[in-house]
Amino acid sequence: MISRNAFLLLSILLLVSSVSSWKKEEFRTCDQTPFCKRARARTPGSCSLVATDVVINDGDLTAKLIPKFNGSKGEEDEQEKGEEPSKPLLLRLSAYQNGIVRLKIDEDPSLDPPKKRFEVPDVVVPEFDDKKLWLQRVSTEVINGDASQSSIVYVSDDHEAVLRHDPFEVYIRKKGGDCVLSINSHGLFDFEQLRNKKEGDNWEENFRSHTDSRPYGPQSISFDVSFYGADFVYGIPEHATSLTLKPTRGPEIEFSEPYRLFNLDVFEYLHESPFGIYGSIPFMLSHGKVHGTSGFFWLNAAEMQIDVLGSGWDAESGLSLPSSHGRIDTLWMSEAGVVDAFFFVGPEPKDVVKQYASVTGTSAMPQHFATAYHQCRWNYRDEEDVANVDSKFDEFDIPYDVLWLDIEHTDGKRYFTWDRVLFPNPEEMQNKLADKGRRMVTIVDPHIKRDESFHIHKEATKGGYYVKDASGKDYDGWCWPGSSSYLDMLNPEIRTWWAEKFSLQNYVGSTPSLYIWNDMNEPSVFNGPEVTMPRDLIHYGGVEHREVHNAYGYYFHMATADGLFKRGGGNDRPFVLSRAIFPGTQRFGAVWTGDNSADWDHLRVSVPMILTLGLTGISFSGADVGGFFGNPDTELLVRWYQLGAYYPFFRGHAHHDTKRREPWLFGEKNTELMRDAIHTRYMFLPYFYTLFREANTTGVPVVRPLWMEFPSDETTFSNDEAFMVGNSLLVQGIYTERAKQVSVYLPHGQSWYDLKTGVAYAGGVTQKLQVSEDSIPAFQKAGTIIPRKDRYRRSSTQMVNDPFTLVIALNASQAAEGELYVDDGKSFEFGKGAYIHRRFVYSDGKLTSSNIANPVSGSKVYSSDCVIERIILLGLSGAKNALIEPANVKADIESGPIMLQGGRGGPTALTVRKPNVRISDDWTIKIL
Repeated sequence: MISRNAFLLLSILLLVSSVSSWKKEEFRTCDQTPFCKRARARTPGSCSLVATDVVINDGDLTAKLIPKFNGSKGEEDEQEKGEEPSKPLLLRLSAYQNGIVRLKIDEDPSLDPPKKRFEVPDVVVPEFDDKKLWLQRVSTEVINGDASQSSIVYVSDDHEAVLRHDPFEVYIRKKGGDCVLSINSHGLFDFEQLRNKKEGDNWEENFRSHTDSRPYGPQSISFDVSFYGADFVYGIPEHATSLTLKPTRGPEIEFSEPYRLFNLDVFEYLHESPFGIYGSIPFMLSHGKVHGTSGFFWLNAAEMQIDVLGSGWDAESGLSLPSSHGRIDTLWMSEAGVVDAFFFVGPEPKDVVKQYASVTGTSAMPQHFATAYHQCRWNYRDEEDVANVDSKFDEFDIPYDVLWLDIEHTDGKRYFTWDRVLFPNPEEMQNKLADKGRRMVTIVDPHIKRDESFHIHKEATKGGYYVKDASGKDYDGWCWPGSSSYLDMLNPEIRTWWAEKFSLQNYVGSTPSLYIWNDMNEPSVFNGPEVTMPRDLIHYGGVEHREVHNAYGYYFHMATADGLFKRGGGNDRPFVLSRAIFPGTQRFGAVWTGDNSADWDHLRVSVPMILTLGLTGISFSGADVGGFFGNPDTELLVRWYQLGAYYPFFRGHAHHDTKRREPWLFGEKNTELMRDAIHTRYMFLPYFYTLFREANTTGVPVVRPLWMEFPSDETTFSNDEAFMVGNSLLVQGIYTERAKQVSVYLPHGQSWYDLKTGVAYAGGVTQKLQVSEDSIPAFQKAGTIIPRKDRYRRSSTQMVNDPFTLVIALNASQAAEGELYVDDGKSFEFGKGAYIHRRFVYSDGKLTSSNIANPVSGSKVYSSDCVIERIILLGLSGAKNALIEPANVKADIESGPIMLQGGRGGPTALTVRKPNVRISDDWTIKIL
């Protein structure tokens, strides 16, 4: 007879193996998802709602939406089907500064619906309300010969919002002119109202062996959104597909799946697929040469499916649409929630991402160490393994900043514990790393082992902190520890309790140099429907899991980041990596693209995935370098390091079944190539850190699609093989093995300097370049100045006091500019003014440094004795020396082959040697 423990172990192994790779049959299609199937079956013009009682109320435009035929045939049809008559919906339209419109549509609470529909809390930042424009009046008129009136309200000096009464439609247009965005232009709006269950009603849904009780019945919402003047649409991560969103329906398109937004644990996800994986951000951007950029965001945490409708899909509808110069139509479908939608009018790409960031927040400012290289594996076996890996990095002169431990470091998959056989002295282990300026990260997942001897489980059970099943009992699912329960992170009190677990007193064996990794927080449930929680589980306030599913990991990430914030006394910036994402995730830490594979296709798709995350607010992201699953050949691994050095989050990681792949294991030449790639990242850390500050203050991402920097260059619109790092560096990956040549499009308007050789290339041209094994193509845009650090240490912490190099790439006007941001790299003192922010401008033969730090009342001071030891000038010749003012001293200028880091030599460049001007001072250097 098999023992109970052996049976449990066998069950776990079988469950794990069942999710060890992507299996199509484990996950639902649209046809197997009733709300999606119903919404897709609707025909244009089927919405019968009209807007009535339109008034200005409390600074907003409000109206009721009622069926046009209410009280006649429409109501008779509902009664014949045994359905309750539809009740009026409440519409509220609000305008905010900087061209933002918010539309809310919900059931009328005064009409006593069976329950309050869920509105997602804690995502819209509190300061957004301060930007509300209090509407004073509404203009009512007939537009473009419509049969009914429309109500028009002010949005900005350039835009206005229009509520068309019959048929109901909301659109944003340029004042008196073309549309920018619209909702329900095609009459596809549908709002399934909550109903009281009657005898004989069967609302259950079944998928495979799972039954969803659906106690409140169908409650989905769907509507069409149109983007005018758009050449392409982008966004709605997380999907392993192209940057441009391809049409999913239309007359010339084979019927395919919509883009799915449903947080799922998908092992070995497929590239080039609309299938949803770990995160969901229902934010879409459009871009076109004529009308620029606009955006649409639906704040909703339920499952969502989105169709991008191909050209001509509505040809048979006979609708009269507002005039437009091109249009992309989309269909948005969600299982539950309310309409809480935001329109962003742009018109420039950076305007839209800033508008979105003003709603959901900007990226957290990371600690400086977190922007450097991370080394991870599932799993480093024990303290000896950790010490050996650490020492090997030093032996081979490869810098790194963070070593990671996966689940095997714990005592039986109990988080906040250590396997004391394998890790008997965790504090000493962390302190040894800290002595070299390095940190450690340990994993803490949301599944809590149901073990009466485990203090976390005992406290959670006693406090009633777990998500409940449909019968009201603590939900019991299966994950890595076996039988597990899941904390109800929607409850603020439970998040506070969880945060306390990260104190040094509660997390025994932790130190201030230990940081956290949240994995499996979609949440992953091995024996649940689609490897996640059942939809009819109950959360805080009676909220069904179906309503909050996509935000579960967000709240877990939030609570963990708060725990590290409190551990550091409120002045130590947290570092928490999350796999699940949702709007607002950027405020709490970094993310990565999950369980990718060691193949060239996954290297290739990592770029559009990271670019899309940046467009939708999450700037601090990366992909597992080398691929999580499988064993990359050496060439692929090298190419991945060369590309990953430019990811915002740069981490090597691998599955425990793969061969060890630390950089020194592949022979001297390949070790040198990977070392050079990592050195490249450390060289550019000052530039990356400056860009992270820009993301922190504005929401503009660190890495950007080419069209964000070159919005009128049509060749860039669908290019997702190359990307910009900030506004100055263009990087082109190598995505095929044994490549001899690569085509690189360099956008128009400026020339471009090869990062290795200094050779200048014309913009607006696709260059065919020879490929070398020692680097991937990268270029500095003419007219920019990039700060670097060219001395390499064991870690970024040991580089703090090293001098800087400025690389000045002159344009045709012999001018350039750039910035440098520096703070203490770890605390929140920068929020009190304790930082250095300089602008460098080269013009008329002189380089000037000026202060651009915003004054802060009662500000603190951050000082630095760091100097600039070298200035490289690209595109200039003939100068002999430099005069430094106000010191009135001269510095030598050398002329010779550029020999940038890792370079092969190239054109002659001028280098100002040892000007030794402080980065914190105002100064001018005249080139003579």
